Amino acid sequence: MGEHGIRINSVAPGPTETPMLQIGIEKNKYVFDEMMLLKKQTPLGRFGTPDEVADLVLFLASDESKFITGQVISINGGLTMSG
Repeated sequence: MGEHGIRINSVAPGPTETPMLQIGIEKNKYVFDEMMLLKKQTPLGRFGTPDEVADLVLFLASDESKFITGQVISINGGLTMSG
C-alpha cells in the first residue's frame, strides 16, 4: 500500500496497567504471582500505561513517522528483550 501513501504498522503492547489487569491481580493469586514475575523481568521495572500506548499510536499516525511502515512495534518496557 506504500505506493498509495498508506503506511501499515501494528502496536503490540505488553502488560499495561488497566482496570481489567488490576481486577485480575486482586481476585486471583495466580494472576498476581504471574504479573509480579513479569514486572520483575521487565527492564524498566513496571508495566506500561494506556497513555503510553496511546502516545505510540499517535506518533505512528503522525507525519513524524512518515518513513515507518510494515512494523510490529512492541511497547513493553523491554520485556521481550530480557529473554
